[in-house]
Amino acid sequence: MAARVVFGAGAVSQLAAEVERLGAKRALLISTPGRAEMVRSVAQGLEAARTMAKSVGADCCIAVGGGSTIGFGKAIALTSSLPVVAVPTTYSGSEMTTIWGISEGGAKKTGRDARVLPKAVIYDPQLTLDLPARVSAASGMNAIAHCAEALYAHDGNPIVSLMAEEGIRALATALPLVVQAPRDLEARTSALYGAWLAGLTIATTGNGLHHKLCHVLGGFGLPHAETHAVVLPHALRYNSVAGEALRRIARAMHVEDAPSGIWELEQRLGLPMKLADIGMKQADLERAARIAVQAPYPNPRKVEYQPVLELLHNAYEGKKP
Repeated sequence: MAARVVFGAGAVSQLAAEVERLGAKRALLISTPGRAEMVRSVAQGLEAARTMAKSVGADCCIAVGGGSTIGFGKAIALTSSLPVVAVPTTYSGSEMTTIWGISEGGAKKTGRDARVLPKAVIYDPQLTLDLPARVSAASGMNAIAHCAEALYAHDGNPIVSLMAEEGIRALATALPLVVQAPRDLEARTSALYGAWLAGLTIATTGNGLHHKLCHVLGGFGLPHAETHAVVLPHALRYNSVAGEALRRIARAMHVEDAPSGIWELEQRLGLPMKLADIGMKQADLERAARIAVQAPYPNPRKVEYQPVLELLHNAYEGKKP
């Protein structure tokens, strides 16, 4: 998919130019309350160029923030076809995909639509310097999960596999440095580069058991990025039949074994290691396993109830795979 990317420290200064390229005059800015101050400073460059229109009548949408903020921009684009400029401040990868998700009546509805793909993405590692270490680590592991599943996706290809392996290498190297020194610009740059590659991989390939399980667990109210982190090493062990993919993950991380290497990295990052620690109830494990095996989907190893339940029990207890 064609995507325009502006990358580097200070890249957010190009925002006005990117809006101009779209021929847009009235930009709607979206952020969470926590990012309001950042968005106000980003917006000054835009507002200096033209006085604010009295009635909004927006002709483009600028989403500054993480996956949920960019997702909100996509939801607007889905119904209005407004062009979106994404300025990601986490490692979720949403800015690279045509995937949209809307929560309705306690259930999350998702789909893919070309209209929601941002017209431009500005990656500025300076905007990630204030992202707390723990949030950075969980978000980064979510990105690694995108890469890992791309390596054994049924519709993968050699180019995507190159991006996936490089994304894992960049993130696995950068995340421990980010946790030690959250304002290390070089480490932040490397992590954001990895996240860009991870977003590209999930945009191009289908998902396997790992993403399906995380989607199911999200329905039980579990936090998105932390759920990905807890489940990933166990999902990789489940899919160890995908030998070449696991060898490439291990190579990218400079470890002998991918599932235990991922588990050890997460422990080093200080992430929660058990589903029990992020809100999952033991009584719900069987229901989650049943939902996960209901509809068939491509995965290297057949998705069956008993092995999936065992996977969830191991993740619930935080066992080393």
